[in-house]
Amino acid sequence: MKRLISAALALLATPLAAQDFSEGSEAKTWNLYAEQPALFDAKVVDVMCEITGDCPANCGDGDRQLGLLRAADGVMTMVLKNNQPAFTGAVVDLLPYCGQDVTVDGLMINDEDFPINNIYLVQRVKVGDGDWVKASEFTKVWAKNNPDAGGKGPWFRRDPRVLGEIEKHGYLGLGQEIDKAFIEYYFE
Repeated sequence: MKRLISAALALLATPLAAQDFSEGSEAKTWNLYAEQPALFDAKVVDVMCEITGDCPANCGDGDRQLGLLRAADGVMTMVLKNNQPAFTGAVVDLLPYCGQDVTVDGLMINDEDFPINNIYLVQRVKVGDGDWVKASEFTKVWAKNNPDAGGKGPWFRRDPRVLGEIEKHGYLGLGQEIDKAFIEYYFE
């Protein structure tokens, strides 16, 4: 277990001197704390595969968190958001590039006081000299995969998985009884 934790920390570690990847970036700001434009070459990888050696075909077909193994320094960069306004993640946008070398442009969250840096918000991706592809496919793919989740409001308010978790554990994740007491106290 100690070796697994050591390997994970090594993959996520920030080099002693943080690199500046802002040159040439056309990333749009989200006005997030510690964001920096970042354009770099990387390999799209299955994070669990890199850390544990458990490597299903095609990066787990969208069921695993994907990351970027930067070419410049070998640092694992965790991709937590795509180019859409909601924090929807970027697996859908990166999955077609599983195992490939790509160039990405987006925002890096780097804060020297935060223990794990290199959190990335990908806005666009390209392979070699190809065209840039905007990283904004999540809600289209979600709608295709959830045709019966119609209605108004954002996708996550209609998502069957989210609704199932709320039904099972409540809005706070602490159970229906805690939710009931919370709602009565704060909203009634």
